[in-house]
Amino acid sequence: MTTARRVTVLMGGMSSEREVSLVSGKNVAEALRTAGYIVSELDASSDLAALVSNLKEQKPDVVFNALHGRYGEDGCIQGILEWMKIPYTHSDVRASAVAMDKAAARAVFLAAGLPVAKGKVVSIEELAKADPLPAPYVIKPLNEGSSVGVYIIREGSDQRKEIAANWGYGPYALAEEFIPGREITVGVMGDRALTITDITPTPGQGHDFYDYDAKYKTGGSTHVLPAQLDETTAQQALEASVKAHQALGCSGASRADFRLDDTGSGPARLVLLEVNTQPGMTATSLLPEQAAWCGISYPELCSWLTEQALNK
Repeated sequence: MTTARRVTVLMGGMSSEREVSLVSGKNVAEALRTAGYIVSELDASSDLAALVSNLKEQKPDVVFNALHGRYGEDGCIQGILEWMKIPYTHSDVRASAVAMDKAAARAVFLAAGLPVAKGKVVSIEELAKADPLPAPYVIKPLNEGSSVGVYIIREGSDQRKEIAANWGYGPYALAEEFIPGREITVGVMGDRALTITDITPTPGQGHDFYDYDAKYKTGGSTHVLPAQLDETTAQQALEASVKAHQALGCSGASRADFRLDDTGSGPARLVLLEVNTQPGMTATSLLPEQAAWCGISYPELCSWLTEQALNK
């Protein structure tokens, strides 16, 4: 880098993942300063006029988008930055919107021949009346991240009616078969799969699966990388993560999350759950951990994402 670039790190925002985004953003800003960039921080509040005004005042060469969840990784902020002709990190409007919409992403994955769980979109009224799938099954919002609003409905549970009565994520939900086994994830930088992490929620902390607290609270989960998998399954996961990244049209970095059912006597079944177009950048986040295992430091990762955006 011959001259110092001006970078605005967008963080915070209005989604349920605001606090995580603030941590990600602070980490990124510090790393980019270490790497020699001129960095400004900006909390993307609900005041759109103030956001645009602040961006005009800061005059960044590029925006590092450290927002998570709705309005930050669903195409909304990407559209604003496109309109302002400011380069930004991670995926564009279309890829961000499709990846964030779980029903739309499922359609893309199916068209690309990627393995997904059996499932369907259901109205909350339908959910209140009857089980949409045989138990056990999973209920999740169509447009949230970080496992916000995700529930596992097990056989004999009466949780379904309570969930429907208190649902706060729109008129519809995605119901999918529950896949037993392990949770694994693969980070992608460009067209390169980094490695595979095996994620185990810490026992005794009330985590039924890799939920929000298991993701972000210190000690909430154990990460093993590279995951101990047979060569065939490992290669399938690495290839599927890159294929999903490409099918959605992602840019920069992404992270593909899978369930691996190796509980039976037959071959293991790999199922793609979702692709996160803006993986977390906190101290416990998976993408920086995988990059470090590959010899890419945190400041190098942040710099790579920034330069990728400038060169798009």
